[in-house]
Amino acid sequence: MTAHLSATAPDVRTWATFEAIALPHVDRLFRLAMWSVRSRPDAEDIVQETMTEALKSFHRFQPGTNCRAWLVTILQHVISNRRRAEQRLPIVCDWDGRLMEAIPFVPPVPEHITNDEILDALRNIPEPYQHVILLSDVEELTYKEIAEALTIPIGTVMSRLHRGRALLRSQLRSVSPAVVQERRES
Repeated sequence: MTAHLSATAPDVRTWATFEAIALPHVDRLFRLAMWSVRSRPDAEDIVQETMTEALKSFHRFQPGTNCRAWLVTILQHVISNRRRAEQRLPIVCDWDGRLMEAIPFVPPVPEHITNDEILDALRNIPEPYQHVILLSDVEELTYKEIAEALTIPIGTVMSRLHRGRALLRSQLRSVSPAVVQERRES
């Protein structure tokens, strides 16, 4: 890899700037990659490819803009390209919310929920909703940044975020009240 990069290696100043601006985001990129592919080796490869692509394209980065959002966009493209290459296109069920709207009573979400229960609930909702919730609520990207990262319209971001949060609340309501009470007593 060193021999390959030596022919196109950035100058020292570009590398120093890249190192200062982009490298601090590697941990967050890794978490997002892990969430997306659920495999440490694959996530490491994706982050490495993302950072390589970012370095190659660093001349297009606009200083003063959100570098993390720019990197997340590249990460999402890398993940999409890998999925396309592996012909693992996700099958999307009819998640238009009809069933959710048919439920007349919405029980409250238990007050004492662990991080593991939240992560389990998040894993149980469709992947497109997971990505939007993670980018909005965890990574704190704007709707516009999410739309650019996922290459979807802003309206789709808002819709997926609304529906995803509703699905997440529904999943969290299924946390057994007995388990919550048991935790309080111990």
